[in-house]
Amino acid sequence: MTFDVPRLVVAAPASGTGKTTVATGLMAAFAERGLAVSPHKVGPDYIDPGYHALATGRPGRNLDAYMCGPELVAPLFAHGAAGCELAVVEGVMGLFDGASGEGELASTAHVAKLLGAPVVLVVDASSQSRSVAALVHGFASFDPEVRLAGVILNKVGSDRHEQLLREAMEEVGVPVYGALRRTPQVATPSRHLGLVPVAERSTAALDSVRASAAMVREGCDLEGLLALARTAPPLNTEAWEPAASGAPGLVEQGLRSGAPAAGGPRPSTSHPVVAVAGGAAFTFSYAEHTELLRAAGAEVVPFDPLHDEHLPENTAAVVIGGGFPEVYAPELSANEPLRKAIAELARSGAPVAAECAGLLYLAGSLDGKPMCGVLDADARMSERLTLGYREAVAVSDSALAAAGTRLRGHEFHRTVIEPGAGPTPAWGMRLPQRRVEGFVQGGVHASYLHTHWAATPDVARRFVAGCNA
Repeated sequence: MTFDVPRLVVAAPASGTGKTTVATGLMAAFAERGLAVSPHKVGPDYIDPGYHALATGRPGRNLDAYMCGPELVAPLFAHGAAGCELAVVEGVMGLFDGASGEGELASTAHVAKLLGAPVVLVVDASSQSRSVAALVHGFASFDPEVRLAGVILNKVGSDRHEQLLREAMEEVGVPVYGALRRTPQVATPSRHLGLVPVAERSTAALDSVRASAAMVREGCDLEGLLALARTAPPLNTEAWEPAASGAPGLVEQGLRSGAPAAGGPRPSTSHPVVAVAGGAAFTFSYAEHTELLRAAGAEVVPFDPLHDEHLPENTAAVVIGGGFPEVYAPELSANEPLRKAIAELARSGAPVAAECAGLLYLAGSLDGKPMCGVLDADARMSERLTLGYREAVAVSDSALAAAGTRLRGHEFHRTVIEPGAGPTPAWGMRLPQRRVEGFVQGGVHASYLHTHWAATPDVARRFVAGCNA
């Protein structure tokens, strides 16, 4: 079927140009005009979609051609943008930067082509004038299949500077859809893993989004950008559905011994409670994970490990995603009743899925502060950033995957974990070097690897089925 929604991709020559500020400002400015705006982010990043959601009132959704496969980009986009009047897709890094050693795969340019969407390039114009034309010309001509339809000039110093930049852009025939002055009021604080998440800033984050919207309203041609978005052709795709029996992707899924052979494990007709960690310490999650858990038959109930002393009533399984437990280690440690409740649930054999921050929380300690003590391991902050896509194979049967399951994910952390004697690993990694990683212990699956379950829907079904085992 065809899916027709106006759409724009907001890209940049490199990171640090103000792409997130401009994309979020555009989303908020259009939403303030009464449009239903669907927000999207190229790549695996969790933090930017939080600002997108604040700007639009809709879940920020990721489009990652590496983790989910190129074939799922358009269906996931259609799922998120259903019923909307405009979609704005924020790119990742530079326009043509994708998975290392994989050519265009997972780059902003790749996703723009998969969506048939026009690209608007956000250019940091500080410290240059006519040279901006050479830069834009190079990006416009590098790949003829990418429709670079215009630019937004950012960090413009003065009216005279803007005039020089616009004259330069006339020489290469690329339209200018905006010229934005340097505005410290829209700066968003950062730390060791990027921007500070929305959940940790509340009012300040909302003020930042509003300031971005005001800057965009003043400096951008919103009518022109909306007209440009409407030139995107209809997409020939079916929207992704979490309740579907399967989805195209990268998984080679095995089944537990004795599990149903067709379609993966089947949940019972009851609705087991799956408690999902949230709050300021655990902000990293993909919207599709919750949708898949519900489609598999679970009742999903959020809880905040910083404040809730008990798990939700009748909890049958726990999901603890990524975030910043290292920032909140004293507070997490001080909530001893919840730590004990999680440890008790894990000892019972109930399914527990923990990614990155969740792994740290299940450890014996984090930077010397007692954590849940589920795993015989201790974690600490490190100076080294571990970042990148990974190919992984499950080396052990677990609540999430049978041994032999293959998928793709990513790592993103500045911590290390030091295991005790003889842990059962979760994943075998091929890149950047061969190694095993993570923990499988009873019903616990804990790992640094972030995954996107839309590519592997049997993961959610298997996890929920484990609640009834």
